[in-house]
Amino acid sequence: MFPLFKQKDRKAQKTSKEVLEQLEVLGQKIEGITRELTKLKQEGKKAMSKVGIVRFNPFQEIGGDQSFSIALLDGNNDGVIVTGYYAREMNRVYAKPVNRGVSEYSLSDEEKEAIRRAMNPE
Repeated sequence: MFPLFKQKDRKAQKTSKEVLEQLEVLGQKIEGITRELTKLKQEGKKAMSKVGIVRFNPFQEIGGDQSFSIALLDGNNDGVIVTGYYAREMNRVYAKPVNRGVSEYSLSDEEKEAIRRAMNPE
């Protein structure tokens, strides 16, 4: 696993100087891994990792919940809300930006619920 614990010759004993050198190398490797992990955590916050979806029926004459709102958010609650309205004669799709869990555009109750579900999964 670590060079510190591997012995080429079982009879040979490591000197304290050799052990300290190996510890120094391990310390440098740990620092490098820590930097990489910190970078990955920061990049991971930008990934769309939160999803909330609501299906609904906005038109009484059509049966079924074929319309939807879906919120796609990152770790900072930034992202997009996409809403699709389905009717027999038409299909409309709208997208609105979301910053810190709110949008500068007016949101329907279904869109607000989709954002809430993305931010607070149950």
